[in-house]
Amino acid sequence: MPIDPAVLDAMHSFGVTYEEMDCDPDLADTARFCEAYGVPLERSANTIMVASRRPEGHFAACLVLATTRLDVNGLVRQRLGVRKVSFADAEQTKELTGMEIGGVTIFGLPDDLPVWIDAGVLDHNWVVIGAGSRTAKIRLDPRQLEGLAGFEVVPDLGREVSV
Repeated sequence: MPIDPAVLDAMHSFGVTYEEMDCDPDLADTARFCEAYGVPLERSANTIMVASRRPEGHFAACLVLATTRLDVNGLVRQRLGVRKVSFADAEQTKELTGMEIGGVTIFGLPDDLPVWIDAGVLDHNWVVIGAGSRTAKIRLDPRQLEGLAGFEVVPDLGREVSV
């Protein structure tokens, strides 16, 4: 099954409705996926793991649209209450989530890991997110995420990128 079983369990426990999309693992990275499968970049949302550097040991999962840049040095650092924060590397991400880059999602994460969702993600009636593996993606109505236990909608978490 392409969607990670822990991800499926979490989505079912929340009552989230979704559509599973198969994905060639070589095309799992956002830009390649969108181009290959005809998904507009503004409808793709990435789960980005962040890790504090000073002090170490603070983490969060952030969901932002692919057309935005996560405000790591501003809002994320402030919300974590740390002096320095950066993107978690592939090894840290795998250790924290059990998922590989290109498949990381907001479902099936450890209960103590905060999940922050950029408010702009909810502006759409559907987005595509990771499925816990590089062999699938999940298409869903992001408005279902509002109010779910452990998830918090955060205004301006993602900043528009000038192209």
